[in-house]
Amino acid sequence: MEYNCKDFKVGKCEGEKIVDGETMPLVLNPIEPNKNDIKSLLEALDNNKEWFDNMITKNSAVLLRGFDVQNAQNFNDIVETFGWEDIRYVGPAPRTHIYKRVWTANEGPLSEFIYYHHEMVLIKEFPKKVILYCEIPPPEGGETPFVPSFRVTERMIEEFPEAVEEIEKKGLKYTFSAPSKNDKGSMRGRGWEDAFGTSDPVEAERRAKALGMEMEWLPNGAVKTILGPRCLTTVFDGRKGRRMWFNTLVGMYGKDISSAMMFDGTEIPKNIVKRCEEIIEEESIQFKWQKNDVLFLDNFATLHGRRPSLPPRKVLVATCK
Repeated sequence: MEYNCKDFKVGKCEGEKIVDGETMPLVLNPIEPNKNDIKSLLEALDNNKEWFDNMITKNSAVLLRGFDVQNAQNFNDIVETFGWEDIRYVGPAPRTHIYKRVWTANEGPLSEFIYYHHEMVLIKEFPKKVILYCEIPPPEGGETPFVPSFRVTERMIEEFPEAVEEIEKKGLKYTFSAPSKNDKGSMRGRGWEDAFGTSDPVEAERRAKALGMEMEWLPNGAVKTILGPRCLTTVFDGRKGRRMWFNTLVGMYGKDISSAMMFDGTEIPKNIVKRCEEIIEEESIQFKWQKNDVLFLDNFATLHGRRPSLPPRKVLVATCK
């Protein structure tokens, strides 16, 4: 697959890496300085939809930089150009709807690190693409690091072949507790009423079950969700047969409101989880956000997170099937 495209120029960004022969992220700039307006960008995307989609799969991450993407409406127009089906976010992150298919990214405190994850990895239906738009870049920090997931699997198999095989065979079991109402003071503070779109516990249980969750009601009105068995790794079509580390083991392991273990109840040794955390960080890729950047992530192939940041920072998100 060649990078040559008459409507985009391949650029570079600080922090990009070559992983297994692929540039991550692939930076695409305007073909000419006077072709950076939103109309020219939308025309370029419309003329190269298949090529652009292939670049996302091939490189796992594509960064549009240098275009005049002024607001959420422009961002939504970019997303809708491709005709990808929308998928509603289900998860613990507090978010606010902005415009059509556009939401705020996690509104939890900017001082906290949001750990690496595949978007909605615990749900039976998860997005294929996560698209982020930087409206206000942070003065310091606030990067959105991402990780080529197959590299985590490769290195974990190298170091812990027996453990990986056992967890893969048994599957993973997760638990997560959510309050009734939203708590934006927590990066995992989304209430179950907002998450399931209802204040009726019976309806919430029905919707949770459709997503592959069991629910246990707590005395304070909160709910504990139980999910499993879930996979450790997954192979997706069109990605060279790579085994993606498609789980949230490290992110949920041993936390106050969440847990991760093997589905039969066997605990996963702390040293294995700790080493996995180190590997994920070692394989991470990040760049400094610039105003109007639009980042396309292949959610099947990359974990992503958020570095702590000084305010202000405004990054919007859309998720697509």
